[in-house]
Amino acid sequence: MGKKVGKLIKAARTDADMTQEQLARKVTGASANDISQAERGLKDLTQAQLKQIAKATGVTQSSLLNAAKEEKSGSSSSKTSSSKSASSKSTSSKSTTAKTPSNANKTMKVTATEKKLVEAYRLADSSARKQAMSILKGEGVDVAEIVGDVFEDLVGNLKGL
Repeated sequence: MGKKVGKLIKAARTDADMTQEQLARKVTGASANDISQAERGLKDLTQAQLKQIAKATGVTQSSLLNAAKEEKSGSSSSKTSSSKSASSKSTSSKSTTAKTPSNANKTMKVTATEKKLVEAYRLADSSARKQAMSILKGEGVDVAEIVGDVFEDLVGNLKGL
């Protein structure tokens, strides 16, 4: 594993406000020292460990796995890898790319929190969805009246994630 993957791991970890120790606890077979060495490009982690890091930090698994594959094959000069590298450096590694509903040709960055909100929204019933949209749009709703129901639904859905 090289420095590119290491930089991505470190950026993802710091964006997730995690220490190396905290991340290591979420990665099977990895110590804080292993995470430190991986971030410096001195240690190779398995694909399973990279997937666990991605899940724990909220980045896409493909961003870490593709960077690792590129470094192993030595094709870091490809157009795809350089554009991914540039976008990783200019934006938060904590984000996930998602298609915009209005224009499928454009992409937008979605934070891990936004991703969880989308997942909770998809699990909610239609009434909770309407209430959540009203709140998010700032429409004249009595938040105190509906917050109990919506909050319970969202918390229940988030716990299931």
